[in-house]
Amino acid sequence: CMSLEDLIKNRLEKLKKIKNSGILPYPQKVPTKGEIKEILKNFAKLEKAKKEVKIAGRILAWREHGGITFLDLQDFSGKIQIVLSKESLGEKGYSFFLENLDLGDIIWVKGTLFKTKRGEKSLKVRDFKLLAKAIRPLPSKWYGLKDVEERYRKRYLDLIFNPEVKEKFIKRAQILKAIREFLDQRGFIEVETPVLQLIYGGAEAKPFKTYLEAFDLEVYLRIAPELFLKRLIVGGFERVYEIGRVFRNEGVDRSHNPDFTMLEFYLAYADYKDMMKLTEDLILYIVKKVNKKLEIEYEGKKIKFKKPFQRVEYLDLLKSETGIDYFDLNLKGILEKAKKLKIKVEKTSSKEKVVDTIFKKVCLPKLEQPTFVIHHPKGMIPLAKPLDENPNFLGSFQLVIAGWEVVKAYSELNDPLLQAQVFKEQEEKFKGGDFEAQRYDKDFVEALEYGMPPTAGFGMGIDRITAILTNSHSLREVILFPTVKPKEE
Repeated sequence: CMSLEDLIKNRLEKLKKIKNSGILPYPQKVPTKGEIKEILKNFAKLEKAKKEVKIAGRILAWREHGGITFLDLQDFSGKIQIVLSKESLGEKGYSFFLENLDLGDIIWVKGTLFKTKRGEKSLKVRDFKLLAKAIRPLPSKWYGLKDVEERYRKRYLDLIFNPEVKEKFIKRAQILKAIREFLDQRGFIEVETPVLQLIYGGAEAKPFKTYLEAFDLEVYLRIAPELFLKRLIVGGFERVYEIGRVFRNEGVDRSHNPDFTMLEFYLAYADYKDMMKLTEDLILYIVKKVNKKLEIEYEGKKIKFKKPFQRVEYLDLLKSETGIDYFDLNLKGILEKAKKLKIKVEKTSSKEKVVDTIFKKVCLPKLEQPTFVIHHPKGMIPLAKPLDENPNFLGSFQLVIAGWEVVKAYSELNDPLLQAQVFKEQEEKFKGGDFEAQRYDKDFVEALEYGMPPTAGFGMGIDRITAILTNSHSLREVILFPTVKPKEE
């Protein structure tokens, strides 16, 4: 068995031979070609008409048998067997192919369709052209599950070898398309807001810091687009949405990646109840578009999407699953509960934060079917508006599907005095060592002082909804190039 170095050396020699024979191994011009999938679909018709067919793709399998060579050629749409022989290519062409081409090379071929004795749909090659010589051989067997990290590092190989991986990313594109269709049909306008921000906000998370030389300024990568989108509501845009990358300097696990894709949209003259109805419609629209039916399977469990989704009070669920009476316990009491439940919490955490950590670990996994968890206690979401009839609770909800929090949404706080006070409290927490607390955004408070209509806002993790709809265990399965630790050289 040759070493990798020898295999590469061998291919470099072939490359030299190809160049010496006057052939360009990486030509610019590509002859016309069809799609393999289409050709297979119309195979009978094309075969009968003895029509010349032209395709291009990567050589993925190579079998020689009694002077005839069988290859599998793969393009984005599918793969087909192609057959080369002295008889169809001539002695010179055939031996040039065998001597200089390899598995992994990208070629263009033309020929006619036929079925082999075994009935396999095939193409008899009458002419070929090299489009790109592969210098590095494809791995003889892909690492598969043995080295998952390697699959993410070299996603291009994963896509070459695993059609089901490619399918996930096609589905992801369909999900994004469906979201845009749904919102555009309802008069929402897609906007873009800054990724580099002087002050980060809109969520509880640690930011990534960077530096802007032109202004000699420290800036942050956004952790959410929220505060800019609400400025647009103040400016008179009544329906806006943004799909974009957000960055949070946090751990990597099955449901977190430091940069991820978020959909946020805002609807003026509406509250969280209107937003729940809109959310049901949006989720059903996406599932139907991508999945054709409203029932899916996720990790062996059947999940049914039908309106209305079940609704459960945040504190009721907390009490039934953990026995915690939220208003009866102070921070010390809650910390003791966390210890009993063996849940690790940050030392600087507030009562709300510890409770939410417990909630995520204990309560979320219990919710399989689409469920709205409603009315978070006051102080849990600094940008949400308290209920008119009971200010101890917020006009808020999160949508949980298959144990994943997919959506967080609420009636937006539009009282500038209350927002300023909440920001002040958050700033105190930050000074006390809670580096995920929100910062005081003076400019945003000033925008609110000009008057923002009652507004409902919505945030959804695109990677999470994609993971559920593609039956993927982890976000890294549905992010093309997830964050992975570099390999030790």
